[in-house]
Amino acid sequence: MSAFSTHLADADATARFAEALAASAPLPAVVHLHGDLGAGKSTLARAWLRALGVQGAIRSPTYTLVERYPLPSGEALHLDLYRIGDGAELEFLGLDDVDAALWLVEWPERAGDALPPADLRVALSIEGEGRRSELRAGTPAGQAWLGRLQALAGHS
Repeated sequence: MSAFSTHLADADATARFAEALAASAPLPAVVHLHGDLGAGKSTLARAWLRALGVQGAIRSPTYTLVERYPLPSGEALHLDLYRIGDGAELEFLGLDDVDAALWLVEWPERAGDALPPADLRVALSIEGEGRRSELRAGTPAGQAWLGRLQALAGHS
């Protein structure tokens, strides 16, 4: 199966989902986070970084465009590309030679082809009082990752 969808009833469910993503992620990994404003992309990214052991403040990259966090396995990058006009603007962030263990990228569609390909695409949408999350693999590593997540959730 190339897609996996789940309902996230509240912030606690989103945090548990982020923990499952973090625990099962093949590192290095590139994750593209899609969804409208308020869909929960930043909430998911913060919970994911917490699950990986990031201590202290986890700042929103809305204005800085990128925040970096040390991990035992390398560096995590959290990008929010909502404010860029096109992928050429990423050149000024100095990410060309970055060898990050994890890329969490909000609004990746604004970057065009300037980003590494996504291992996993996470689309979030508002669904009642909660959120709907749909995962799609973008690489062979992402397909294996998606399979592990489906097995954890009891889906085949």
